[in-house]
Amino acid sequence: MTYLANSKRYSEMEYRRCGKSGLRLPAISLGLWHNFGDVDSFENAQAMCHRAFDLGINHHDLANNYGPPAGSAEENYGKILKAGLGVYRDELIVSSKAGYLMWPGPYGEWGSRKYLIASCDQSLKRMGLDYVDIFYSHRFDPDTPLEETMMALDHIVRSGRALYVGISSYTSEQTKAAAKILRDLGTPCLIHQPRYSMLDRWVEEDQLLETLTAEGMGCISFSSLEQGILTDKYLKGIPTDSRAAGHSAFLSKEQLTPEVIEKIRSLNQLAQQRGQTLAQMAIAWVLKNPAMTSVILGASKIKQIEDAVGALKAAPFEIEELENIESVLKKH
Repeated sequence: MTYLANSKRYSEMEYRRCGKSGLRLPAISLGLWHNFGDVDSFENAQAMCHRAFDLGINHHDLANNYGPPAGSAEENYGKILKAGLGVYRDELIVSSKAGYLMWPGPYGEWGSRKYLIASCDQSLKRMGLDYVDIFYSHRFDPDTPLEETMMALDHIVRSGRALYVGISSYTSEQTKAAAKILRDLGTPCLIHQPRYSMLDRWVEEDQLLETLTAEGMGCISFSSLEQGILTDKYLKGIPTDSRAAGHSAFLSKEQLTPEVIEKIRSLNQLAQQRGQTLAQMAIAWVLKNPAMTSVILGASKIKQIEDAVGALKAAPFEIEELENIESVLKKH
């Protein structure tokens, strides 16, 4: 059956300007890090992309190594585009990244010009696209001159492979240096993608958000639900079908200590008082900062996408609510 998008898809989603650029992103973006690889159901992946777009989530975030196996998320997304979603290409913001291991040898990861440009070309081929809207340096390379990495990003834009460029998981000082190089080259750094949640607040300690505001860059967070910890999934233990039960490389049983379980139970009570699920409150908490452009949502079910969008309907946090959240986070 041919996919026909919801005609009211832009009526309720909130769109935020990305730094000082002309680009606006949905407050919630769809991430294809997990659940879109060859080991997953293609039909479910396609259904999630369609439902997200119907809800106004027109930004879909990928990377060369997403899967598993690496590259398969981009290949499957290309199939989804070809099967119908691609009709709306000019409404979509598609992003990809390069920085982690993709092939053997010295040019299969990190930030060299050779790796970044080759990887971008491979990503475009897998997705069947002429360009991506945003292309990221996925991680800082301590052994390659930053000038080389940024010049590669500049070339990727000037050659038509991407419209904008960004960086991910760079520190505040690294961000300042990268932004200056790109600004001098004439290709401003559009956006930074850091890990940020109520349980992981390194961006605050590093003053990264202040740096991004000063540099005129947007900010889009990943793992804001901490791989599912900040949801109702683990309130009563570890379900057999959960990521923690499956020996995931990103979430293990050992991380769900009694102290963590007690913490999320207390946070869940505060969320209920706000009329939200824990996941909704966790998303709203990240988005409350004016420096934030969007939150990347990882989902395995359509209902999780629908629940996340509901986070945008809640009232702003009262000072007392924020104080209560801080009290829970500090107590445990």
